[in-house]
Amino acid sequence: MSSKTLISRIKPFTKHKPPRNYSPHRTQIQTLLNDVSKILKTHKHPNKILQTRFSEEDDILVSDIAPIVLDHLRDVQLGLKFFDWITQIPSSSPDSLAYSALLKLLANARRFTEIETVLENMKMEEKLPTLEVLDCLIRIFSDYGFFEKARESFWVVVKAYCCLPSVFACNRLLDELVKHGRFEAARDIYEEMLKIDDGKNSFIDNYTTCIMVRGFCKEGKVEQGKKLIEDRWGVGCIPNIVFYNTLINGYCKKGEVRRAYQLFQKLKLNSFLPTLVTYGSMISGLCKVGKFEVVNKLLSEMRERGLTINVQIYVNLIDAQYKHGYTVEVKETIMKMVAGGCKPDIRLYNTLICGACRDGKVQDAKDILDLAMKKGLTPSKFSYTPLILGFYKEGEFVKASNLLIEMTEKGHEPDLVTYASIIHGLVVGGELNVALSIREKMVERGVLPDAGIYNVLISGLCKKGMLPSAQKLVTEMLEQNILPDAFVYATMIDGFVRNRHGDLIEAMKLFELMVDKGVKPGVVGYNAMIKGYCKFGMLKDAMSCIDRMLKQCVYPDEFTYSTVIDGHVKQNDMDGALRVFTNMVKHKCKPNVVTYTSLINGFCRKRDSDKAEELFNEMKSLALVPNVVTYSILIGNYCKERQLAKAAAYFVEMLINKCTPNDVAYNYLVDGLINIMPNLVPERENFQEDRNNLMLDVFKRMLSDRWDPRTAAYNSILVCLCQHQMLKTAFEFRDKMIKKGFLPGPIMFAALLHGICMEGRSNEWKNLLTISRDQQEVKVALKYSLFLDKYIHQGNASEASRISHSLILEDNSNHHVDVGQVTDLKVSVV
Repeated sequence: MSSKTLISRIKPFTKHKPPRNYSPHRTQIQTLLNDVSKILKTHKHPNKILQTRFSEEDDILVSDIAPIVLDHLRDVQLGLKFFDWITQIPSSSPDSLAYSALLKLLANARRFTEIETVLENMKMEEKLPTLEVLDCLIRIFSDYGFFEKARESFWVVVKAYCCLPSVFACNRLLDELVKHGRFEAARDIYEEMLKIDDGKNSFIDNYTTCIMVRGFCKEGKVEQGKKLIEDRWGVGCIPNIVFYNTLINGYCKKGEVRRAYQLFQKLKLNSFLPTLVTYGSMISGLCKVGKFEVVNKLLSEMRERGLTINVQIYVNLIDAQYKHGYTVEVKETIMKMVAGGCKPDIRLYNTLICGACRDGKVQDAKDILDLAMKKGLTPSKFSYTPLILGFYKEGEFVKASNLLIEMTEKGHEPDLVTYASIIHGLVVGGELNVALSIREKMVERGVLPDAGIYNVLISGLCKKGMLPSAQKLVTEMLEQNILPDAFVYATMIDGFVRNRHGDLIEAMKLFELMVDKGVKPGVVGYNAMIKGYCKFGMLKDAMSCIDRMLKQCVYPDEFTYSTVIDGHVKQNDMDGALRVFTNMVKHKCKPNVVTYTSLINGFCRKRDSDKAEELFNEMKSLALVPNVVTYSILIGNYCKERQLAKAAAYFVEMLINKCTPNDVAYNYLVDGLINIMPNLVPERENFQEDRNNLMLDVFKRMLSDRWDPRTAAYNSILVCLCQHQMLKTAFEFRDKMIKKGFLPGPIMFAALLHGICMEGRSNEWKNLLTISRDQQEVKVALKYSLFLDKYIHQGNASEASRISHSLILEDNSNHHVDVGQVTDLKVSVV
């Protein structure tokens, strides 16, 4: 009943003639409301007093006034008191309006437990909340993550009132569902909205559509999001920049940067101006794929339009530059930001710190932290964590410990996540003892390790063959009431299998203990056991283990099958391996790279190179990318078969696919070059260029120039790495060469110079100047640099060669040598 209806039922005062504008009914109700409020506030047990007060109002029923009283009260405790009283009045019970008023009061106070109780009572009494209150509940439940309750309220409106909640409430629910990854639930609600709206566009606006498009993009279904916009175009959906931003961000996060950029160009053609959000998404996507030239173009475009490049854009750019191996000049970057009107915050400094640590420049990272503090910024735990980890990895334990103390003193007590990050990094970096000491420190500080930290440590100990220490940690876990899960058991089983002497009996005992303890092994546990059987050549037991897992409704995965296939290969049983492969395909388990690599290895062992190549091509046709093991097996196979050209061709393909070689591949090539090639090039005049493979050509050229075969082999590989712009790998290979006793020489200089010039880093060439300024060495460097130009620059003189040439000119100038002689030298080299 509305307040107007209620007022009309109350008798007017008759003692005095009221003034012209006087409203006795309203005054009477207001007085009653004030009195009820005062009684509730001042009396712990107000029931009798309330009863007395209401008895004075002959024309006002408690049930009628109850909703107005509850609307008037702002204190939820007073509201509950009043509602409790009206439920105790004989022959009277709260109606839907009273319940709804109470729900509204509880919702405003976020009293979710009481709301649930009230809704349950209403359900039992078959009473419905009002539309207004249901609308309010949908919004409140959505905001606080009670999505099932919000959805339930939505469906009550739809089914009981045959309409939709307000567009505001619907959008709030859809938005929160999408944000929290409940997209299917959001789609159900959106479909119902479309059904009820039926083209009227009363409940579905631009924002509704945009929420759903964002949901499709989060799910990686950007094309479906785009189609939704096209379907709704002009039907309550007016094109705006938000739609473009949502789709561009979706494409970039999915890695489809080209499509994002096409859409970016299209929005400008359609007379839309990109916003800061548009540029931010586009630059973030381009940074991930290393398209820095396009990024610079967009940054210039932003400046021309007067848009301030924000910190987040700089953070994304700097992080990507570090990840792609670029040198980031800290001071220059900060100065450029400030000049552009962007004030660096701690996030920016954290990115610089993390990048420097990733590059192994931990002291530089510490200087960046000091600079941030000088600027008045407060470091966060994300400032300290990479530094602490970096110093620990470098063995600077005192510095790392001091930073940990400083971090704590700054109010950033290391939490479980911080310790987990440090311990995981140390274990991966091989600093197991330091990781164990960190665990002891965290326990001393009252932070107890979780199953994840124990698993990392146990895994590290098992890989190092330190099984007793791993078993000790498992015992400690049990004492701390942290039950080992299937992953911990699987790690221990794998540890026993990996053990130098291999303790399959202990692995089997542990497996059975896991089952007895009620821990389901899962596919991970079974795989660990199957790996053990295969390692010891017990293939029948491995197959029995697969039968056992099938009986438990645990289905083998690609790792299971690949392990058994590899087991057969190592037993030289290719028929058995192929049977398992057929069974794998039959059970619709897709073979992976490891599966194919094992089979390729098997055929290489049988000297069946044709079949190995056939499988290699089949693997690529299935869009499976060969890994370093695959390539190394093929390179080794062709080196053994003395088909060095094929081995070199696979090495080149490996580099083209940006697959970083390992020592196995390097050793195969070095041995192949040294043992096969020298007899082919006895004299200089026998040298002939082979334009199909630069590595072989450089090797032959060096042999004809009387270089040591081993030196020639290593330098040939280095040249090949630089040719294919694997610069980071090339520098690592250079360091390995030096450790093996190779002195930096002119050919090493020429190779690396070409590498940095091709990456646009020619200004760093002086860092490579490890050769002396001796005329002869510089001439050799230039000679081989021009030789490389034939392959890398189609015979045109490169920037690298010009730098080498300038060194000769500089030296000649210092010694007053005729430049014409240098020109003659250049011609003779060409």
